Amino acid sequence: MIGWRSTYAIYRNELARFMRTVFGSLVSPVLTTSLYFIVFGAAIGGRMSDVGGVDYGAFIVPGLLMLTLLSESTSNASFGIYMPRFTGAIYELLSAPVGVAETLLGFVGAAATKSLILASVILLTATLFVDYSIAHPVWAFLFIILVSASFSLLGFILGIWAEGFEKLQMVPLLILTPLTFLGGTFYSIDMLAEPWRTVALFNPIVYLVNGLRWTFYGQADVSIGISLGLTLAFLGVCIGVIAWIFRSGWRLRS
Repeated sequence: MIGWRSTYAIYRNELARFMRTVFGSLVSPVLTTSLYFIVFGAAIGGRMSDVGGVDYGAFIVPGLLMLTLLSESTSNASFGIYMPRFTGAIYELLSAPVGVAETLLGFVGAAATKSLILASVILLTATLFVDYSIAHPVWAFLFIILVSASFSLLGFILGIWAEGFEKLQMVPLLILTPLTFLGGTFYSIDMLAEPWRTVALFNPIVYLVNGLRWTFYGQADVSIGISLGLTLAFLGVCIGVIAWIFRSGWRLRS
């Protein structure tokens, strides 16, 4: 049975850390998103025709939102579990009557909540630059929660794996961000010639971006069913890895 008091204690502590730096945490994504809209939406988008019947400025909104979700979910969760390891507080957590489920719900739930707050800020910022619509708001909300939870779990794994602060940013900066830029954030993969279109389909971020784009405009380069299936599979793999980490004590007790 899940101990909700211990879960809430971890969750509240992680959110409190976020609130101490909330101004800086919100200003950065707002400025970054604004620059993307100015450069891509206005300067470049003004010279482009619609993409699948959607204005180019509105077309890139789901991609920019996904870019923020992936990086922030991973970074927040990795830093959240790395700091107790770095300070030695992890041993107090491991010796306390707190199970794996409570620990995950606390850390991952807080990281996902931070990402959802930032996602809301990104969407509000986007309204200042473009007119966009969300065709399936319930699906959009559920898909955003699913992606946030999945990559918060990935960040949790990275926070346990990392041996230094530089490794915490290695995967978000060197892997996730490039893959997101190449995953159809600013273009439709149908615009690519072969064999690059086929190559793009091996990029897993393509399915995340297009899944979210479908919830906004009801159309995408790949099926929403495939996007949901792959995201759920990734979520399951992450949960399995974390279960093994706690069962074996890898990098937790050494």
